[in-house]
Amino acid sequence: MGQYFLRRLLLLIPTFLGITLVVFAITRFVPGGPVERMLMESQMASSEFSQSSRGSQVLSSDQIDELKAFYGLDKPVFTAYWEWLGKLVRLDLGDSTRYYLPVWELIKERLPVSAFFGISTFILSYLVSIPLGILKAVKHNSRFDSISSMLIYAGYALPAYVVGIFLLTVFAFQLDWFPMGGFVGDDFYYLEGFWPKTLNLFHHAFLPLIAYAIGDFAVLTMTMKNSLMENLSADYVRTAVAKGLPFNKAVTRHALRNSMIPIASHFGNVISVFFAGSFLIEVIFNIDGLGLLGYEAIVERDYPVVMGILAVTSIMMLVGNILSDICVAIVDPRVRFDG
Repeated sequence: MGQYFLRRLLLLIPTFLGITLVVFAITRFVPGGPVERMLMESQMASSEFSQSSRGSQVLSSDQIDELKAFYGLDKPVFTAYWEWLGKLVRLDLGDSTRYYLPVWELIKERLPVSAFFGISTFILSYLVSIPLGILKAVKHNSRFDSISSMLIYAGYALPAYVVGIFLLTVFAFQLDWFPMGGFVGDDFYYLEGFWPKTLNLFHHAFLPLIAYAIGDFAVLTMTMKNSLMENLSADYVRTAVAKGLPFNKAVTRHALRNSMIPIASHFGNVISVFFAGSFLIEVIFNIDGLGLLGYEAIVERDYPVVMGILAVTSIMMLVGNILSDICVAIVDPRVRFDG
């Protein structure tokens, strides 16, 4: 197993290089880079002071070339990518062209927010989905199974951002039960004590957590149900029941562990997605996490931030795939990696 995971770790390097190189090349060929954005902002600012300056070029061609050289946009793609990669090895992601701050500082500031929602949604989804999937499999074709399946399929069919807009409109705008957005309230830092701050945090996070979890919750529940039903109909379970083993013990001792294999294979991917954040959810609820930072960076053509977030999320995704293999090996003793 050690040799297998060593090969997987070595395979991360070319995969990571391929992902980042493609996106880096795209950022160079997409029109409207940071220099063009600065020119537009300068023209708009100058037009407020003088109507005669409207339509004129604020910066000379030499100044534009200096700006491109400053941001490294005057170099060939492979040369600039190699320099970016060299900085990345030293944990230097460059400086933001919008905030004029180190990209790593911006990511560190927002990563805990996305991590909070990711971990909370992950725990909530698995704690509810697995027992619910087991109960639906045991009570297959019952009224409970039919009603819960309708609700689950409805949640799966609706995109997370649609659910978020609905929750925000009904429970925040119309009923005023929850705030309209934000990670914490304006008075959060003035509150004293652990519980007042915790209540303030979850009061703001309740609606986004539902929007985060709704899609993956449906997938995990139905995956758990279908996998357990398949194992309950297998010969080894029917043989155990025929020999006198109670049905509940046949489920918990035999069928349940094998039914966890599809869930375990999904484990690492869920972690990578949750930590990366959801830019639509964060935009809707105005949550200052990695998702919102990435969305704003794309809109503002802040390419150093785009590449920095891509580097972090790509590593999470690749490591998450290895974690999925580890989880499958733990759950399924038949899996061997020495072949």
